[in-house]
Amino acid sequence: MRVSTAQFYFQSSQQLTSKQSSVNDQINYLSSGKRVITAKDDAVSYGTLAGYKDELANIEKYQRNIIQAENRNSLQDISFGNAENLMQELKRIFTQANNGTLSDQDLESLAEQARNSQAQLLDIANTKDETGGYIFAGYQIHKEPFSLQLDNTVTYQGDSGVRELQIAKNVSVETNQPGDVAFSNIPNEIGDFSANYIQNESGFSVNNATITDPSSYDTATNPPDYKFTFSLPNDLTVTDANNVVVVPTAPYTAGQTIAFNGIEVQLSGNPLPGDEVNISPEQNISIFNTIKSAIDWMQTGSTPTNPLQHEVDYAEILSQLDQGLNHMTTRRSESGIRLQLIDSQESNHADSELTLASGKSNIEDLDFAKAVSNFEQSKVALQAAQQSFVQVKDLNLFNYI
Repeated sequence: MRVSTAQFYFQSSQQLTSKQSSVNDQINYLSSGKRVITAKDDAVSYGTLAGYKDELANIEKYQRNIIQAENRNSLQDISFGNAENLMQELKRIFTQANNGTLSDQDLESLAEQARNSQAQLLDIANTKDETGGYIFAGYQIHKEPFSLQLDNTVTYQGDSGVRELQIAKNVSVETNQPGDVAFSNIPNEIGDFSANYIQNESGFSVNNATITDPSSYDTATNPPDYKFTFSLPNDLTVTDANNVVVVPTAPYTAGQTIAFNGIEVQLSGNPLPGDEVNISPEQNISIFNTIKSAIDWMQTGSTPTNPLQHEVDYAEILSQLDQGLNHMTTRRSESGIRLQLIDSQESNHADSELTLASGKSNIEDLDFAKAVSNFEQSKVALQAAQQSFVQVKDLNLFNYI
């Protein structure tokens, strides 16, 4: 068979290139420590590896979200814990103020302590996270959510937005509690209405005022506020905001339930003729309004105009402070529940990551002993091909003449 010089060089070049490529591949395997680098190494294993890598990348993303979610909820947990301590201190101050032996100066001193606690609670409500965003502002993270007004009321300027982070394929966790839910929407101790006593010579009080049948509660026909008026001998009349009678004048028995327009009201005490009270819709009361009421009560001094009404106000404020403290505990528990979910999911990811990493390793990790042997074989084959080429390329027919 005739072999031309050009054909010989072409075939030799292909052979040398192939042998060199084999050596280079073995070097890549050894340097990377991987058996499967590209699809040509093992198409089936390469596809499986892609799945492993995608899952591991997802876990890495979820773990970043977990760190952020854990930081935010931990900060809320600490904030509500501090708020609980402040509410307990406010209760102590307010209880101490209900001491008939205290002077006006003593009461003013306690009121000042309460104002300091209010300022600290306001600072907690305006807490920032590590990015400088307000954690109790809803979506308005760059706007201070709570501000103290000149009349000592506190207004909320955030919204009700709740942010979430995905911490697993089908699991998301909330990372904030909006300020209105955290500090403004404290359930009203007496129900769905608040009481405003117009005249109270007997020391009676509204124990409960609740909407029990929403379908019968029609504010268009009978708009609140509702006025309860007591007259001789012991009659009660209830009118709405338009002065329309909703409960006709009838004898009142202490402790009875007064039901009308889907509402039930219970009073305590024995009202005297001339006593009047208005109830206005108010399902939730801001914790800051309750603190303001407590401060105002203490600033009334040791000789209030109506001591009986003063005691009624004290009992209602103290009950609402209790409600505020319970609310802070509930909000803190909510953060704790989220942290438990985060910890559980973090543990799940750790287990999954270990399993996936092991499976990935079994497929792609290199058998170094075998790889070194293959490398040596490829190197020998390359050297043999190079030596053969050198010897054959110099052969010439004239060498045999």
